Parts: sequence; C-alpha cells; structure tokens
Amino acid sequence: MASSSLTTPVMKEDGECKSWADLPSELTSSILSRLCAVDILENAQKVCTSWRRVCKDPATWRNIDMGSIGDVRFNPEIMCRHAVDRSQGGLVEINIWYFGTDSLLNYVADRSSNLRSLKLALVPPITAEGLTEALVKLPLLEELDVSYCAVESLKVVGQSLPNLKTLKLYFGLGPPGYVNDDDALAIAETMHGLRFLQLVGNSLTDAGLKAILDNCPHLEHLDLRKCFNVYFSGDLERRCSERIKVLRRPNDSAHEYPCSVSVIYLFDASEFEDPFMPHADYYQ
Repeated sequence: MASSSLTTPVMKEDGECKSWADLPSELTSSILSRLCAVDILENAQKVCTSWRRVCKDPATWRNIDMGSIGDVRFNPEIMCRHAVDRSQGGLVEINIWYFGTDSLLNYVADRSSNLRSLKLALVPPITAEGLTEALVKLPLLEELDVSYCAVESLKVVGQSLPNLKTLKLYFGLGPPGYVNDDDALAIAETMHGLRFLQLVGNSLTDAGLKAILDNCPHLEHLDLRKCFNVYFSGDLERRCSERIKVLRRPNDSAHEYPCSVSVIYLFDASEFEDPFMPHADYYQ
C-alpha cells in the first residue's frame, strides 16, 4: 500500500472523512485477519503507525497463513520465523505451503506449545523424521493436514497427540499392487478421538479400514479417495453407511490435488544467502 493512501478518505461519519490511520484498532485487526502473513509483513505494517502497532500485537499472530509465496523477493523462512516470534507463544494455527525445512518446523514447534492446527502442503524438504520430531512437541494439536510430506511413525504421532480430531494425509500414489496397512493400524491403535480422517492415496486394505472403524468410534468424515486396495467387502459397506456421515470413495474425484511435485519451487540454503534478500531485522 502506498503511503499516499493514508490521505484517501475511507468513510464518512457525521460528515467527517476519515483516513486509514483513523480506523479503530478493532476494525484494523479485522482487516488484517483477512491477509496472509506475507502481506502483513511486506505491506500492511508499513501503512501507518497505528497499523504497525496492530501488526506487532501478538493477538494478530494467533493464526499464521504464509499464503502462496509465488515470485518471492524475500526469504520465506525468515519471514515465517519472524511471524512465529511475534505470536509470543500464542500461535494456534499455521499454514505453510511450498517451502520449509526440518529446522523451520521445529522452530515453530519449540515456540508454539499452544498450537491447535498445523497444515503443511508440498514441502518435500521436510523429512519424515523432522516432521515426527516436531509433532511430538505439540500435545494440544487437534488438526494435522499434511500433503506430500511423509510421517515417520503415525503410531508415535498418535501417542503424542491425544487431542487429535482431524487427520488429513495425502500420500500420492504408491507402486501398483502395493499393499500396506501399517498406517491404518497405527491410526486405529492410537487415534481413538478422530472425527475427520482423510487418507488420499493410501495403500490400506479392507482389513485396515475395519481396524479404523472398530477403534475410532467418533469418526464422522472418511475420505478414501485413490485408496484402490479398499473394496468394502463383508459388512464394511453397511458399517460405513450407518456410521459415516460423509464418505469419499476410492474412485471419487481428487482433482484438487496435483498429480506430482515436479513443479514445486524448492529453497536451498544457497538462496538464503542472497544479499538482496532481507534479513530478520528487516521486519522489526
């Protein structure tokens, strides 16, 4: 936003024109809640002193959406760390797309013990070990949404997250004919409070599905798209119809998921040394 916008009238009250700088802090907070973290750090906090004050309020950073980084001219890791720092431990939800490392994820976990929702998508540099290490530090987590990031041990995750109610995993497709119920059995053994389960592209079989239905009594939403080893044999069809309010079947469309990660922009350490990228103090 250009500084000239400060003099632009935005509303009238009793015939009086007000500028952006005159907006009540509650209204400014409402506006900022609709922006991603990048827009706040790069633009909104530069509008005026009053907006900057709201942008530095920890309450503004309870929910962090890093948005789509697109054609970046900044270091996304530094921006994300700075956003987490501004939350001062009050972060409850974070959404990260396209970038990230084990180090960043553990930085978030170490400073966000109150986190309730973690969403990661298309972040191949994060390893299964790094993700699991971070998750065990988040005992209050209620929602975990992971696409194209492997989890080392769902059993360990389930044991560490007793409040987990929503689990969304997108694996991509395994080799043709590959069968593996390990994930399903780990979920059945440790995640009894699940209400929403999404296992797109998983290799579980009817045996794994039965274990989940037997041990997750609160399950209401079950997404099994592209789980082509599931045939709903025996009484599984009836059990799903009676218990599951929303059921997505193996052959249902999954058009919203990309077919591969070959187009993802990856960030390596050399990019972070770019002298034209701002350092952390740029956002102070």
